[in-house]
Amino acid sequence: MPTIEFGFMDCMIAFTLAFIITFSATPIAKRISMKAGAVDHPKDGRRMHKEPIARLGGIAIIAGFVVSVLFVFFTALLDSPEKDIVRQLLGIMAGMLIISATGIIDDIKKLGPWPKLTLQIIAALVTILVSGLRITIFSNPFGASLPYIAVPAYISYPLTVLWIVAITNAINLIDGLDGLAAGVTAISCVSLFFINLFINKDLSIMPFVSVLILALAGSSIGFLPFNFYPAKIIMGDTGAYFLGFMLGVISIQGALKSYTVLSISVPLLVLGLPLMDTVVSIFRRIKTRKSIVLADRGHLHHRLIDMGLSTRQAVITLYIASAGLGIAAIVMAERGVMSAVIFIIMVSLFVVTGAYYLRDINAVPPELIVKDEETAASEAACESTQQTSGGEDGETEKKISGREE
Repeated sequence: MPTIEFGFMDCMIAFTLAFIITFSATPIAKRISMKAGAVDHPKDGRRMHKEPIARLGGIAIIAGFVVSVLFVFFTALLDSPEKDIVRQLLGIMAGMLIISATGIIDDIKKLGPWPKLTLQIIAALVTILVSGLRITIFSNPFGASLPYIAVPAYISYPLTVLWIVAITNAINLIDGLDGLAAGVTAISCVSLFFINLFINKDLSIMPFVSVLILALAGSSIGFLPFNFYPAKIIMGDTGAYFLGFMLGVISIQGALKSYTVLSISVPLLVLGLPLMDTVVSIFRRIKTRKSIVLADRGHLHHRLIDMGLSTRQAVITLYIASAGLGIAAIVMAERGVMSAVIFIIMVSLFVVTGAYYLRDINAVPPELIVKDEETAASEAACESTQQTSGGEDGETEKKISGREE
């Protein structure tokens, strides 16, 4: 495992630099999108925007991440050369290059679902083979004497590919509302970073994965000012594939595997929202005898919109759900499985109920409207009566003054 040391300040530099680069590069990405013809048109019911919009925002996210990670990496490498971490970084960057190229081509020229899936598998394989990163253990919550279960290589490799490809597509599938994918990714990264803090305890020595996590968070947050509703630009498949791919790689890397209960349970919780939406979508399409690779309008965010929520309300609701799952993962790491289950049940009750009634947050009950109408009619009648009586009094005064004369 890599032994090169990164400090807490290195992580903060990675976050800040990624934010600045992404924020600054997004207007440039919009210009490039328009020049390249990478524009998304609202041609079906799945799309929430009403006008054509640039869709190559993902290149700004990638630029922020790459620049920040390479800067922190090379400045640390000058002090402490380490072959293992160089290999790890090369593997991640190689896979990232393939997945980014896939997204860019798809945003400009449109690739079919099966060529995209093939390229995603190739990107995952390249990362695994070059970097050596893969799922090698599972936690055993029922075996105190055997806390880990080793995963054989013939299972480990396909399982890791499946995990990375699944997260890649999960983030892509939830990228249906302005700001949703970037926000969920940022929340997931923050959750993973706090879990890293609980694992390491020492802020002066942070693992390389912490740098990657905060760089990805900074890139996502740097893109949000332009992507939150109403969006000026969307990340497209370029950004969604990149964010999903990096989350998949990060969640199985380094320190996140060193904690007994973290080997698979915590990443599943942290990424629970996009994974749940993906699994439900697959079963829904199988049930309706549709291809699992064809897009539809049945995702969780679409259902919230159909319930009557606005785009902002739906996105914020899903942010809260994602944050709740992230905190549940932290609770699991610190307090155990039962505490996490209780936490999820409590939070779910409030989130689900609140989301149901959120659609009526600005509505006025009909009975109050009726009362207001009755009150208004009564006031109008009183004013009319007063005006009439005032007019009669005036005429009476005129008559009296006329007689006196």
